Amino acid sequence: MLMFMSRDFVHWFQSRQPLYARRDTGMWECPDFYPVSTGGEGGVETAAVGRGVKHVLKASMNDGFFDTYAIGSYDVGRDVCVPERGSLRLDSEMRYDHGKFYASKTFFDSSMKRRVLWGWINESTDAATETSKGWSGLQAIPRKIWLHKSGKQLVQWPVKEIEKLREGRVICPTKELKGGSVLEISGADVESSFEIPTLEKAEEIDPSLTDPQAICSYGASKGGVGPFGLLVLASKDLQEYTAVYFRVFRAKTRYVVIMCSDQRRSSLSLDYDKPTYGAFVDVDPVKEKLSLRTLIDHSIVESFGGDGKACITARVYPSVAIDGGAHLFAFNNGTYDIKISKLAAWSMKAAQVN
Repeated sequence: MLMFMSRDFVHWFQSRQPLYARRDTGMWECPDFYPVSTGGEGGVETAAVGRGVKHVLKASMNDGFFDTYAIGSYDVGRDVCVPERGSLRLDSEMRYDHGKFYASKTFFDSSMKRRVLWGWINESTDAATETSKGWSGLQAIPRKIWLHKSGKQLVQWPVKEIEKLREGRVICPTKELKGGSVLEISGADVESSFEIPTLEKAEEIDPSLTDPQAICSYGASKGGVGPFGLLVLASKDLQEYTAVYFRVFRAKTRYVVIMCSDQRRSSLSLDYDKPTYGAFVDVDPVKEKLSLRTLIDHSIVESFGGDGKACITARVYPSVAIDGGAHLFAFNNGTYDIKISKLAAWSMKAAQVN
C-alpha cells in the first residue's frame, strides 16, 4: 500500500517505503487508513496520532469480495503502519462485514464527533439480469464505527439518524420461546436480545472447525442451544425465509457463539445466488445476553450481532414474501427453551434524500 505526501496538495511525492505490504493476497481495492480512539465510542480527526489513538488499516480484497482490516499503530517517523491485531489476509476473520459488503470508506463526522462507514452491497444475480435492470448494487445504511473497549476489534452500529424513520412500534413482553416454536411479529427494524437459561446441553464443537461460514452451512437444523433468532422476509407458510440466528457450542474451556445468515430458502426462484454467511461473536453467553438488530428492506437484510461485534449483510430476492406477503418471525429450533428478554420492532418510513 503506497503512500504519497504533499506540503501544498499540488505537488506530491511517494514515501520511501510502503505504508504496509503483504504477498499473495491478490488485488486490494479502496484502501482506508484512519485513527480510532482507545477511550470510547467517539471518533477522532483523521490526522490524530499519539496517545489514546490506534490506527486501522483496511483493504477491500478483490479475491473474495470482502473488506478486512488490522488494528495497530502508525509510526510517523518511518511512515509505516505496524499491525498489532489482525492482518490483511484472504483468510482473515477480522472483517467489517461477513456478507455482501464491499469497497467501503470512512469519514470523520466533525459535527457528531464520530467516524462513519459507507459500504457497497452488490447483487446476487448474474450479469445479464443486472444489465436488463439497468442498475446494479447500492449503498448500505451508514454505520458508526469505533474500537471496542477490549481493543481487539471494531464495532459497528447503524447511524442514529435511521431511528427518525421508525413508526408503529411493536413491543413483545419477556417470553420463553420453546424449542421448535415460532412467534410472529411485524416490523422492518428489529432489536432483540436472548438469554439462555441453561448451557449444559450445548453441543461440543469440533476443534478443527475454524470457519464459521462452514459451520453455518450445515443449516438451521435442530441443535442443543440454537439455532434461535429471526426468520425475515418469510412467507406465511415458511416456504421462503432468510434465517438470521445464533448457535452456541461448547469448547474445552469456554462457549463459542456463532451468528449465521442463511439465504438458502430466501426465494423459490432458482436464478439467484443463495449463500450462507457466518461469524464468530466474541460474547460470553454465561454472563451476557445475545443481542441482535436487523434492518429489513425489500431485498436487503443487515444484521448486527453482539451489540455490533459481528455484522452480516444479505442480498435476497423473495418471490412470495414480498410487500404484504412478507412476514417476520422469532424462532427457536433448538432442543431447549430460550428466553426473549427484549423484542421491539418498528415499521420504517421512506427516507427523504436531499
